[in-house]
Amino acid sequence: MIMDVITTHTNADFDCLGAMTAALKLYPGALLSFPGSQEKGVRDFVERHPEYLPHFTRAKDINLDAITRLIVVDCQQAARIGRFAEILGRPGLEIHIYDHHPVTDDSIRPTGGTIALGGSASTLLAARLSAQGVSLTPEEATLIMLGIHEDTGRLLFASATPEDYRVAGWLLDQGARLNIVSDALTPELTRAQMGLLKQLLTTLKTSIVNGVTLSIAHASCDRYIGDIASLAHLMRDMENMDALFIAVAMEDHVYLVARSHVPEIDAGDILKGFQGGGHATAASAVVHNQSLKQVLERLDVLLRRSVKGEAVAGSIMSSPVKTMPDTVSITGAREFLTRYNCNAMPVMAGEAMVGVISRKTVEKALHHGLGDSPVTDFMHTEYLPATPDTPLAEIQSYMVTGNRRFVPVFAGTSLIGAVTRTDLLRHIHGGRRGQSGTLYDLDSLEVPVRTRSVAGLLGKRLSAEIRETLHRLGLVGDSLGMSVYVVGGFVRDMLLGIDNQDIDVTVEGDGVFYAERFAVLHGGRVRSHRKFGTAVLVLPDGRKIDVASTRLEYYESPGALPTVERASLRHDLYRRDFTINTLALCINNDRFGHLTDHFGGQQDIQERVVRVLHNLSFVEDPTRVFRAIRFEQRLGFHIAPHTENLIRSSVRMHLLDKLGGERLFSELVQIMREKEPCAAVGRMSVLGLLPFIHPSLKLIPSTERVLQETGQVMAWFRLLYLEDRCETWQVYFMALCDGLTATEFRDACSRLAIAGRLAERLCSQRHMVSTTLSAIKRRLKQAHDVSNGQLYLWFSDLTLEMLLYLAARASSEEIRRSVSLYLTRLRSVVPLLSGDDLHALGMEAGPQFRRVKDRLLEARLNGEVTSRDEEEVLAVSLIRAGLKTYNINKIV
Repeated sequence: MIMDVITTHTNADFDCLGAMTAALKLYPGALLSFPGSQEKGVRDFVERHPEYLPHFTRAKDINLDAITRLIVVDCQQAARIGRFAEILGRPGLEIHIYDHHPVTDDSIRPTGGTIALGGSASTLLAARLSAQGVSLTPEEATLIMLGIHEDTGRLLFASATPEDYRVAGWLLDQGARLNIVSDALTPELTRAQMGLLKQLLTTLKTSIVNGVTLSIAHASCDRYIGDIASLAHLMRDMENMDALFIAVAMEDHVYLVARSHVPEIDAGDILKGFQGGGHATAASAVVHNQSLKQVLERLDVLLRRSVKGEAVAGSIMSSPVKTMPDTVSITGAREFLTRYNCNAMPVMAGEAMVGVISRKTVEKALHHGLGDSPVTDFMHTEYLPATPDTPLAEIQSYMVTGNRRFVPVFAGTSLIGAVTRTDLLRHIHGGRRGQSGTLYDLDSLEVPVRTRSVAGLLGKRLSAEIRETLHRLGLVGDSLGMSVYVVGGFVRDMLLGIDNQDIDVTVEGDGVFYAERFAVLHGGRVRSHRKFGTAVLVLPDGRKIDVASTRLEYYESPGALPTVERASLRHDLYRRDFTINTLALCINNDRFGHLTDHFGGQQDIQERVVRVLHNLSFVEDPTRVFRAIRFEQRLGFHIAPHTENLIRSSVRMHLLDKLGGERLFSELVQIMREKEPCAAVGRMSVLGLLPFIHPSLKLIPSTERVLQETGQVMAWFRLLYLEDRCETWQVYFMALCDGLTATEFRDACSRLAIAGRLAERLCSQRHMVSTTLSAIKRRLKQAHDVSNGQLYLWFSDLTLEMLLYLAARASSEEIRRSVSLYLTRLRSVVPLLSGDDLHALGMEAGPQFRRVKDRLLEARLNGEVTSRDEEEVLAVSLIRAGLKTYNINKIV
């Protein structure tokens, strides 16, 4: 039995519907089935005019094994026909394709049908009906006419053919209703579509490249909004543009729509780069697992291949430019070049540029012992003084023929930027993440990871209180003319959906003045550190916000504290530890929620990677080694292979030996305060970091056991729901050092520069844990029943942290039950009789007084007395007997 099924591509439009209607006239009795959803315009039309629609069968209700002939219209790609792609390779299956798109390498190979370039698939099929003399109902003619008008822009696109006009005339003769067509293709916009259109018009950028007017717009929505193709039609009609590309991030996808009226831009060919479909004048694509920024960067590369425009210096120059004064020596010049990671740098006499010095020249001068010579003796005084409009072709020629790597860019006499050899190479090879000079302004594109809008995330993931605080911070910046950003871990965790109340603010301006102004307007107080341009803003409710001026840092030597200078936001972000912490969220009123990502932090968050910004990161600050491990374990990320190689190199170079004990101790405490630090300790061991705490510190099996037991003990302790404050890091630190001798442990405390009083307490309590645990084990061998009073004597002098460490070391359920009993009941037990009560009973102050109190406590712990009266009877008997037989000895 023959079963014909007519289908099309997912997210079907009117051309799909019209072509399927026409195909049903060629294949009577076939089943019509959409493989997926339909565009909103189609859905709305069907809802308003159900009488126009032929019968459709749901794809999931069709038995694929029964299909003998598959008719596909307006599509040739297997990836776009849903579950029907499953049968394409089946022997004996006929496949007829009717499509007006070009054949590609991944096109389905048909056994019949017609593939011919034209304005619409509906025209292709309707022409055959006309040639065969087939009659149509007015409803059928209207559906086919809808497909033609949609795909040819009401027969006004450059892709429209004489055949489209001829078939349209025939459809009018068949009764097609143009008023229905007009209403369907000019739908009323919903409120959501109006908001999306506003976003697209706001971000629309139009460039004229080689005479072609090229327009690109983007938007982000935290929920799906249908029929963005109609918005493209509206925008095209509102603006005079030759080609329009729209990218919209919705939910977890990026939707692309392209329209072109000129032969220089083939919309379908460009969107093939996103596995999309379409033809030269109209195309679309849905991109998975890429951010909006990644999609636009890729679009930029593809458009560059299609449209070559003359680039100028202003489009790719770096700004601001770091300079050195003409008073420095050659040795000083090397320090400037190294500090700012430059290969060439302008030399300035006041505000005037007098030359360029290169690293190559400096190194040669130093080789000849000329380090004390002034930089002016060897700098290049002849250079190309470019302007923002200088063509890059001229700059490229200058660099190649003159073997130069640096071209300054001036506005009048003011140095405003520079084009380096690196800038030029990036431009020539199509750019990279965060570069300027793209056809679309990617540097200003601020999009969160996973293609969701930041505005939606702020509303969804931040409390009203936090959002209000951010708005206030931004408004203060507006009043002072300063750009204000939330940076670092707060932004990272917001994107990941992790609660983080620690707000770090960076200000392009005087951060201390900004913080003081905020305190005046909104209350609170400020603790400032003017040397570093930082301040702590303490709000009236006690919350603290760290405020800093945008700045850069450089290191005089490995492991040393940095020297700070004011700089741009990009430099400020570059000084940070890892790419995932370089995101900056603008909170000024007009740009609230805009995200700046210079170093690919969004992509690394998406790929769950911890990556340093540059190869000397661990040299400059070895503590970053520990932070890399901490972020890896806390976030469930993985350290990038190259970053891990750099960690191993820093270990081989013994860079951590140069790290101050306090800084090393601080990072260790941070790791030990994590919820599950054992995995981080394992990584520290694998990467060879433990010997930097003490040469004898190793993760031997017995230490691993104590650490694992500590994790179980801490989980058990949390279930007790006690109100005690526990310094978790102390418990894990003691477990980590469990294999060290007393002397080695004291040396480790010294290496970590642990404060004297704390170090002494840790050493003494560690000794007490050992002696107490030995005593407990001896006693348990002698007797199974241990009194509550004895438990109290064992545990009362140990801190909470050391009790938990003891329980972990013991690895004994009986001892843990004893610790639990002590924590939950025994330690809060006190005699009902006070000192005054004992005085009233006639007891005088002295050593005997303390012994009576201890005996009363022991009796209450062991249940010998349960009331005040019983305590009085015992106290009187003790006083009369002189307490000779009731002395309690501590176990040592």
